[in-house]
Amino acid sequence: MPHMPTKLQTGKPYPIGAHWDGLGVNFAVFSAHAERVELCLFDPGGQRQIARLDLPDCTDEVFHGYLPQAAPGLVYGYRVHGPYQPEAGHRFNPNKLLLDPYAKKTIGRLHWSDALFGYRVGSSRADLSFDRRDSAMAMPKAVVVDDSYGWGDDTHPARPWSDTVIYETHIRGMTILNEAVPQLDRGSFIALGDPYIIDHLVKLGITTVELLPAHAFLQDRFLVTKNLSNYWGYSTLSFFAPESAYLKSSRGSLDEIRQTVQRLHAADIEVILDVVYNHTCEGSEMGTTLSWRGFDNASYYRGIQDQPRRLVNDTGTGNTLNITHPRVLQMVLDSLRYWVQAYHVDGFRFDLGSTLGRESYGFDRDSGFFDAIRQDPVLSRMKLISEPWDIGPGGYQLGNHPPGFSEWNDRFRDGVRRFWRGDSGQRPELAARLMGSSDFFEKFRRKTRASINFIAAHDGFTLNDTVSYNERHNEANGEDNNDGHGENLSNNWGAEGLTEDAGIIGIRETVKRSLLATLFFSHGTPMLLGGDEMGRSQQGNNNAYCQDNEISWFNWAELQDASETPAKSLFRFTARLAELRRQHPSLRAENFMHGGVEVSLGLSDTAWFDEQGAELTDDSWANATAQLLALRRAVSTGHIVDVTYLALNASHDDRDYVLPNLELEWTLSLDTANPSLIPEKVTSMEITVAAHGAVLLTARVKL
Repeated sequence: MPHMPTKLQTGKPYPIGAHWDGLGVNFAVFSAHAERVELCLFDPGGQRQIARLDLPDCTDEVFHGYLPQAAPGLVYGYRVHGPYQPEAGHRFNPNKLLLDPYAKKTIGRLHWSDALFGYRVGSSRADLSFDRRDSAMAMPKAVVVDDSYGWGDDTHPARPWSDTVIYETHIRGMTILNEAVPQLDRGSFIALGDPYIIDHLVKLGITTVELLPAHAFLQDRFLVTKNLSNYWGYSTLSFFAPESAYLKSSRGSLDEIRQTVQRLHAADIEVILDVVYNHTCEGSEMGTTLSWRGFDNASYYRGIQDQPRRLVNDTGTGNTLNITHPRVLQMVLDSLRYWVQAYHVDGFRFDLGSTLGRESYGFDRDSGFFDAIRQDPVLSRMKLISEPWDIGPGGYQLGNHPPGFSEWNDRFRDGVRRFWRGDSGQRPELAARLMGSSDFFEKFRRKTRASINFIAAHDGFTLNDTVSYNERHNEANGEDNNDGHGENLSNNWGAEGLTEDAGIIGIRETVKRSLLATLFFSHGTPMLLGGDEMGRSQQGNNNAYCQDNEISWFNWAELQDASETPAKSLFRFTARLAELRRQHPSLRAENFMHGGVEVSLGLSDTAWFDEQGAELTDDSWANATAQLLALRRAVSTGHIVDVTYLALNASHDDRDYVLPNLELEWTLSLDTANPSLIPEKVTSMEITVAAHGAVLLTARVKL
């Protein structure tokens, strides 16, 4: 900067954040209770403070000022003055350098120190004490950015929900061991846009990648002290800035992200971000003062009624963001729009979505958060997915989100796992999940896409571990194997973990394929956990949030081996499932089907059968020992009716199924017990479904 002003000009209260206009930078920050806000400027490396300037004006609770001649690359932070009255919810401490809540880029790492706390750690007065140490040297800083980028003709792929196949993955974990990706790129956004990775996704039939948190996040102190790390990233440090570790260097260009999105769009693949607006990394009232707490604790966080010193903990992380406050809600929506407009992302998965829908009286599908997004001309057109639960009162809200939102369906995961591990009495539950879970979602004119179906996600066992372990094995997490889910609805089929027993291996491989077939052949939107297509294992760890190592990373070796491997076979099989789903509308119908519509003469849209070819009766549905089920679905597409017959056998024996007495020319299109099957015409009214297996027959009828 050629000349450093000693005083800021008045500037404007909008837009909030640091915005370069070509001649200088306007700074604006919200605080309802602050008395004074100082802008602190640093050298380019963020090591030395070179100026400390008061924001000269405050309009409608937004402090603002304008710095002439300032430009992108300027490094800054804030110090905020106000009352330190924890009993009233106020925790201002100007000794603590604060990261701008609207920071669009960060520089430097957080270095753990007791100076990061607003109170004196270890004091007999606990958080009522006041710490006077300067935290600047321990803090990351914000960087002014220029968001201009030559997008060319890039547009949102806007893949129809009925065609959507989601792939949940981790930017670093997916690419760090892939030798086909340049070594310096691995683990970064750039790696995700590598031609090899994109080709893998395209061949697999993926339409949409869902990325675990890419917002800047905190490496929690308790993990650092144990030589572990916050791998998943559900501890947000900034809602606007990307995680710097996912850039090729600490000074990496934000355009790396834009180039990756552009490359994925060119391959017709959408990008969804997993976002964490329910809480921040600052923790409970005994946590750090890094940003929001220092700007206005009483506004940004929900305090316990009549006890504002304490924070509501509906999230299990110590704090809950106060989205009912208009400025906090504005920050969230500004962040979402920023990722759409500046990075062209195509949608969001909202972590602990029930928290976002909470008003003072509890969850409300017509809450301010949902209403604001649904009417927003930018956000309402994106793909919106909620995790429909939190740990607060009435937190489980599956099926209760408003139109426009889809929801992670854990009932699908649990029901499908129970059926294929051989539990009794699962016919009705499985049937509901196969048909889009209408018992939860058929209301408010919602369609089957509202159900995000999955059999594995980042939290829990992978597909491979679901058939390989009966118990969790989280010893590496350093919590004596007490963390993570205790019940995984899994079955190791005779041996815990790795085995050389060919019989057990054979059953496991068949069950894996049957689980995947159920996922892809169910109505609703399928979500595949990244790596499941190649048999990725986490060694039985079902809570690998802190494992930035081989436990979590994708092992590409088998897929890239020159010889035939189980990983290659499973990959081809999964791709075949995606292709069959794409080819057959009856496997991905948008509208709920109940068997009440005659699609063609004598052919209803849905019918359920036993292995004798007879339609199921009430007694059949109630048969707790039944482990066989057959489903015929039919959908009209113009002058053609697409018909599929799915036969499932969760028993330990091969079983013969008699086909329904309907004259159709069936093709045997898939058999999970025979992954290399070449489709062939069915010449008999009887087919064999192997133990633990599933068979798909397909037919077309001309109208």
